[in-house]
Amino acid sequence: MAVALSLVVSFLALLATYYQAHIQRIHNQKSVKPLAQIDLEDRDGVLFVHVQNNGVGPMIVDKLIFTREGKQYHQIQDCLNIDPTWYYHVSVTDTNKKILIPGGFLQVFSETLDPIDNQERLALFRKKLSTLHLKVEGCDIYDNRINIEKSLRWFARHL
Repeated sequence: MAVALSLVVSFLALLATYYQAHIQRIHNQKSVKPLAQIDLEDRDGVLFVHVQNNGVGPMIVDKLIFTREGKQYHQIQDCLNIDPTWYYHVSVTDTNKKILIPGGFLQVFSETLDPIDNQERLALFRKKLSTLHLKVEGCDIYDNRINIEKSLRWFARHL
């Protein structure tokens, strides 16, 4: 009887240990989870599209997918039809993935212009950006997938 009881107690202790290890793993994953956000700015001649990491763990950006008129592009310069030397942009490829630290951001597109002297160029950027939809595909350090999307139609609000 004592042997059977000790086997049952040992088995229950083993189950409790496995359960605790499972709970600890879930906690560890949540404690380093990135929280991604696509952030847009259009104020005082400053235009930008950022992917922001507001979480407490790093985010690995695998792909940027821009959609315009139903067609997908992996680089913003391919879908804007504007001279790429006019603005700052970044490319994310299979060989050039980006890592966003907590509190960091990835500058997908940015341009700073004098709003008084460059109204035509600002209007052109707003018009072209407003036709895009951005999807960001990435993962955390535990390889949990992170996908966020946002329409850039917001840039057309002043047109």
